[in-house]
Amino acid sequence: MTVEQRPLRADARRNREALVAAAREVFGAKGVDAPLDEIARRAEVAIGTLYNRFPTRADLVEAAFLPTLEEAQAVLDEALACEDPWEGFVLFLERSVLMQVSDRGFTEVCSRAFDPASGLEKAKQANGARMNRIISRAQEAGALRPDFRGPDLAIVFAAATATPDWRRALGMVLDGLRAR
Repeated sequence: MTVEQRPLRADARRNREALVAAAREVFGAKGVDAPLDEIARRAEVAIGTLYNRFPTRADLVEAAFLPTLEEAQAVLDEALACEDPWEGFVLFLERSVLMQVSDRGFTEVCSRAFDPASGLEKAKQANGARMNRIISRAQEAGALRPDFRGPDLAIVFAAATATPDWRRALGMVLDGLRAR
């Protein structure tokens, strides 16, 4: 059994939960390359405890952000359920940008590649497929420019998150993406 498959003692479970919560805070503020010793200090555990629970930085990043990717999946599913494909596209972008402007770590997780076998990368791939369906639906409805592609989302996110007034920036981007 791996460390994570064994049932944890109550104190070990509390330490793990404290580490994940601290990682969310620190990574959210400073990015996923933030010092691990800062996370251990914030969780009030020794650095050895951090490495015992999470042997690699990638393990800790996955524990911290897999739930956020699952939240993003719910947003994508909600966007796909919208009757109006353009409204679904807008909902997806608004919620996704909001998630990114409030969490630097999540932004970095979305833009980095991870081990293909990791839960993070699998969730990102599944979310990417949903994003492509959202784009296709909006294009098929004649609402979204036909030349827009999934990789263009990186440009949209970069433009919209580059300013504190992200709603205004996203509105301008959406105006440019609307099919004429």
